[in-house]
Amino acid sequence: MEEHTLIASLKSRNQAAFRQLVETYQVRVYNTVLSLIQHNEEAEDIAQEVFIEVYRSVENFREDSTLSTWIYRIATTKSLEAIRKKKTQKRFAFLTSLFGKNDELLHQSPDFEHPGVVAENKELSQTLFEAISKLPDNQRIAYTLVNVEGLSYVETAEAMDITKSSVESLIFRAKGNLKKLLKTYYEEDFG
Repeated sequence: MEEHTLIASLKSRNQAAFRQLVETYQVRVYNTVLSLIQHNEEAEDIAQEVFIEVYRSVENFREDSTLSTWIYRIATTKSLEAIRKKKTQKRFAFLTSLFGKNDELLHQSPDFEHPGVVAENKELSQTLFEAISKLPDNQRIAYTLVNVEGLSYVETAEAMDITKSSVESLIFRAKGNLKKLLKTYYEEDFG
């Protein structure tokens, strides 16, 4: 189905069109969210929230960008909201207590594995995704959309609602920050 026809069908609340939308974009949305959130179950929940938001607000979609760009924008916004909420909860939890009733550690980061990573590269990819997670929000989103999800700079700019030159700047700074973060990793392991 052509994108304009799909959008018109979505705006008229056609269930078959919504099913087609989900089937077309569910893997891309999930992988984008997972790359940013780095927790499988939470990424699944947020991906569902993205499609709920698309369904709720599709009549407001002005079509000044592609449907996929609009969906990426919603996915990154929902991911950032979750990250900010998690940071707030972590700060509160840290201030409250680090340990539970039986002295068990309550807050430890789960091992993260992206589904697109080959088995022998899992340790390296885990280190890379950990470094990416330490980037400032805009750098993390731009870097993830371009280098993990394969979007062009123009598509990333549309998804983030910024200029292409801003994306280029964010990618440049992200790469510099990643070099610094990963330099420490390589010095510790191979130095």
